[in-house]
Amino acid sequence: MAYVIAEPCIGTKDNACVDACPVDCIHPKPDEAGHAESEQLFIDPVECIDCGACVPVCPVTAIFAIDDLPEKWASYAEKNAAHFAPAQKS
Repeated sequence: MAYVIAEPCIGTKDNACVDACPVDCIHPKPDEAGHAESEQLFIDPVECIDCGACVPVCPVTAIFAIDDLPEKWASYAEKNAAHFAPAQKS
């Protein structure tokens, strides 16, 4: 079970979750290409270790365990995975 960043992150990109993640699976970081253009941050479902460290630091309550993701934001599970798909195919 991975975690997913949903709609409340759009336009916020607080980055507190990036700092809290012990396995560096939340991107794009402020110093990475695409950060300014990206509407939100994403969690790599393959790299996520399901620790939940990112959840309490999110100021907009945008991070959910995939099993707890509200139905209205179900599409964000695929959006998070799709963000990393090109990198994982390399």
